[in-house]
Amino acid sequence: MGNRRGRLPGGEIVWLKKGDGQLDVHNPDKKLQSRKLVGVNILTGLTKKGEKWEGGRIYNPKNGKTYKCSIWLDGNELKVRGYIAMFYETQTWTSAVAVLVSACSGKGARTNSGTDDGAKDSVVGIDVKYATGFSVRDSADVRLVDVGAPTPQSATAPLRQGGKYQFALVHSDDAAVPEGYTKVRVPITNTICMTSLQLSNFTILDAHDVVKGLTGTKNLFNEDILARVKDGRIVKIGMEGNFDTEMVLAANPQVIFISPSKRGGYDAIKETGITLVPHLGYQELDPLGQAEWIKFIGMFIGKEQKANEVFAGIESRYNELKAKVESKTNQTPHPSGGAGGGLPTLFSGEMHYGNWHAVGGKNYLAQIFRDAGADYVINDEETSGENLEFEKMYALAANADYWRILNSFPGEFSYEALKASEPRNELFKAFKERKVIYCNMKQQPYYEISPVQPDVLLKDFVAIFHPELVEPDYKPKYYKLLR
Repeated sequence: MGNRRGRLPGGEIVWLKKGDGQLDVHNPDKKLQSRKLVGVNILTGLTKKGEKWEGGRIYNPKNGKTYKCSIWLDGNELKVRGYIAMFYETQTWTSAVAVLVSACSGKGARTNSGTDDGAKDSVVGIDVKYATGFSVRDSADVRLVDVGAPTPQSATAPLRQGGKYQFALVHSDDAAVPEGYTKVRVPITNTICMTSLQLSNFTILDAHDVVKGLTGTKNLFNEDILARVKDGRIVKIGMEGNFDTEMVLAANPQVIFISPSKRGGYDAIKETGITLVPHLGYQELDPLGQAEWIKFIGMFIGKEQKANEVFAGIESRYNELKAKVESKTNQTPHPSGGAGGGLPTLFSGEMHYGNWHAVGGKNYLAQIFRDAGADYVINDEETSGENLEFEKMYALAANADYWRILNSFPGEFSYEALKASEPRNELFKAFKERKVIYCNMKQQPYYEISPVQPDVLLKDFVAIFHPELVEPDYKPKYYKLLR
């Protein structure tokens, strides 16, 4: 690495650890893939600015990609930072300190690439593993985010072509974006949430400061959110279909996260010119896919690293417990959902206004039931909820072992209250044997946080179906047997 009138013309590889790749096999130029790495110039174009050398490029032989970079001394260490769009990774090159010192003093030197085991101080990318409703690509100085209807295909399958929304997350207003993409300057500092599911993403990321507006506070328990609403830091904009445009503008959002397939009423908001960003977590069929929308929000608010870390914990806890259940039940989940094999059977829902409202066979919650080691009696292709006549539900579930209910009952729910709501409820085996699994949304913060806690939901159900797989003193957070 040499110093020439405030510029570092290059940094050349002079040595490689034994066993490291000796050829430039990942170079995008096939003609260069057979060249030896020793002697390759990997640092170019650096210019001294204050205590740093900036504006350069660094070549990574491990993947054949070139990144913008800057370098500087930190005590006895050389910090090397590479950038992808507005995201970056910093490495520490301890044995290269003398090299930089020599370069800054005008003496010729060369860099050693055998000491690149540095510590990261920020997240470079977002890896989408389960969610099918959004995808991420880094290109030049922008992050490209495509949002479209989730599909029952694998997480690696492309999004459906129809109804796709495309956003280019940029760090500078001057950044050029591809045609068809809406530019969004990030990180955003003000936004509006339309649903409790969206709010759960901000809560788990400790990002309530970014939330400036909500549709309402029904069934919300979070003390911080309620305090912000009370003192005006968060405004209530009204419900879907009847938004108060003045309150929307008072929130001063840079973007508004919406749920496009719900009641809507977004025409008035569109006229304000505020960017509307669909949040389709509620359409995901995999519980981990729904929770992975944490990463989606993280990209907009500058908390990618925290989002990745939080989700990794959720994923690990969920999959570890799921594996225990599978080992215990000695079965592999069937793609159609039917469990069989002597597992406890389960149905869900209640009668409302003449119809039985139940979780569909392909709903994310039905998947949690199955992952918890139960056989859910509805095995159809319905992805959300469905309405059935009492007689049809009774035919499906008369002898089911368990009955799951989620409602907002004023006061303490009981078997007496369940029978009073529909006298025929006492005919179910689960009623007779007192095996109703219950959660009261007036007593538990269900929708405002459970979407990002599928691992907790899973554990609640496992504690009922297979209690030997959880700790003896486990206290369920959401669901427990009704006494």
